[in-house]
Amino acid sequence: MISVILLGAGNVATHLYKAFSNSETVSVTQWYNRTRTSISSYANEVDITDSLDELKEADVYIIAVSDDSIAQLSADLPFTNRFVVHTSGSVAMHDIDKKNQIGVFYPLQTFSKDADIDFSEVPICVEVYEKENLELLRDLARAVGCKPHKITTEQRQTLHLAAVFVNNFTNQLYRIGHEICETKNIEFEILHPLIEETAKKIQQMSPFMAQTGPAKRNDKKTIKRQLKLIEKEEHEAIYKMLTSSIKKTHNVSSFRSRKGKSETN
Repeated sequence: MISVILLGAGNVATHLYKAFSNSETVSVTQWYNRTRTSISSYANEVDITDSLDELKEADVYIIAVSDDSIAQLSADLPFTNRFVVHTSGSVAMHDIDKKNQIGVFYPLQTFSKDADIDFSEVPICVEVYEKENLELLRDLARAVGCKPHKITTEQRQTLHLAAVFVNNFTNQLYRIGHEICETKNIEFEILHPLIEETAKKIQQMSPFMAQTGPAKRNDKKTIKRQLKLIEKEEHEAIYKMLTSSIKKTHNVSSFRSRKGKSETN
């Protein structure tokens, strides 16, 4: 049985708690957060505390707080030579205070507290400084049905950068699409099957091969019509930038704006 103490109460910590609680080989010994009320609803299930001085012993302490708080929280831990990891995709492993053994347990997924997550579909990226701790993190990932991936800090930070593009930026495009639909009283749900099919395709082929649309076809008439439909300058700028990017990727000649100026800069 792997004993775990969670430090933090955000989306990642909450989903990890639920996943660990459902595992037969992981025990959440304690859950810490500086504001006790944030985890008070779990008080009947697990020992909770808002005091670092009350922390018990465990096989691994998982810091799941905002990136800017990781270094300070690890420095404030009132013990030494225990195994402490964080869950961030972008923070260096060595930001954890060196008074303890250090590592990273990074679940590469988007987490919202109210959305259920199937952890068997979540890649876990693990990194350790002391080699003897690697198998513990691998076992911890497997205990919740995940596939562990041993990676370096640079690889993890690069993955996080790629994740920002495919998740955060894509979600912003969904929001813009939602806004555009609302301007004409169109239900955004009509686009759901298209969104789902697009996500399915890149599991079977590369994004390069899956690309479709007027920019890929160099359909200048459609591009011109769509530019005229756009009401906000911000949306127009994004449309032009992405159209140019697709054209460059697929070696399509430049297009011209409604004013006739080249947009290939």
